[in-house]
Amino acid sequence: MPHAEPLHAIVPAGGAGTRLWPLSRRGAPKFLLDLTGSGRTLLQQTFDRLAPVASAGGIAVVTGSAHAPAVLEQLGNLGEENLFAEPSPRDSMAAIALAAAVARRRHGDVVVGSFAADHVITDQDAFEAAVREAVAVARAGYVVTIGIEADHPSTAFGYVRAGDPVEVDGAVADSARHVLGFTEKPDADTAAAYLATGQYRWNAGMFVVRADVLLDHLCAQRPELASGIAEIADAWDGPARDEVLARVWPTLEKVAIDHAIAEPVAAQGGVAVVPAAMGWDDVGDFENLAGLLQEDQSGVRVLGDGDVLATDAAGALVVPGTGRTVTLLGVPDVVVVDTPDALLVTTREHAQRVKNVVGSLGPSRDHLR
Repeated sequence: MPHAEPLHAIVPAGGAGTRLWPLSRRGAPKFLLDLTGSGRTLLQQTFDRLAPVASAGGIAVVTGSAHAPAVLEQLGNLGEENLFAEPSPRDSMAAIALAAAVARRRHGDVVVGSFAADHVITDQDAFEAAVREAVAVARAGYVVTIGIEADHPSTAFGYVRAGDPVEVDGAVADSARHVLGFTEKPDADTAAAYLATGQYRWNAGMFVVRADVLLDHLCAQRPELASGIAEIADAWDGPARDEVLARVWPTLEKVAIDHAIAEPVAAQGGVAVVPAAMGWDDVGDFENLAGLLQEDQSGVRVLGDGDVLATDAAGALVVPGTGRTVTLLGVPDVVVVDTPDALLVTTREHAQRVKNVVGSLGPSRDHLR
């Protein structure tokens, strides 16, 4: 397979991470937090991870206007020209397409790749190898996704079904396969059946594609969205940016790249998957977060600084954030998140339900969101 060129990486940095409330909030979403105890936020870790595979100055971040100053503060090497501030959330397709369209105007038909700002990857070498293969396959005209090797039948992720090997310039790619389809989060029995076939990978939402190919697919699948993106991109590096952005952005369709591009193009045979085992985690809830942290001598996982006294509480997760001592007695697998204005007590088993708490907060508690 031909040597892969560097890519222009796009990092969508949005969402509030409601399953990690009250640690993660609308004003302090999870990508701006250090959730692994490494001293680097998830956004900073993403930037560090992409630097070896991206072209010089080739990492762009798309985020909400409210978070733009914090992104620039955390990523001192980003450069304002590579920050795309959205006036309002329009989902991943608009965010990725805008950054890709501007990259196309600045640099030509480069290969772009989308990588979420709030995921954890522990095997950097495996990540780089997968990205470089994806870039080479994308240069041949495919939309490429990186499929995570599933180690258990999760019901929290979507799945990618892989088919026959992909050929690039007459040679079989290292591991890329044609995508036969995408499926939404399945039930437990279906997930187990998927894994038994050996054909399915988790969909981590990583997409790599030539800018021209992406924008052509968008024109074919969502012509009105493509037209709006083109108008904004044409004005982006000129004096009319603010006026055009304010006028056109609110009219854009809210749709994920999975639905707008990946699914219909896969049905046409235009999507490939590169399987990878890279220690990936989307830090989707407190159960996932607990799995990323080391246990102390009492079997408890603690994120942050603070006094935690635990007896018979193996598997518990504590996030102390007020300076007061948190004491656990006889409560294995409990989750305690202590913040100055909100206290969460639940269990790892019920971690997926935390988002419902945020959804039930009324107007009088809107400051807690």
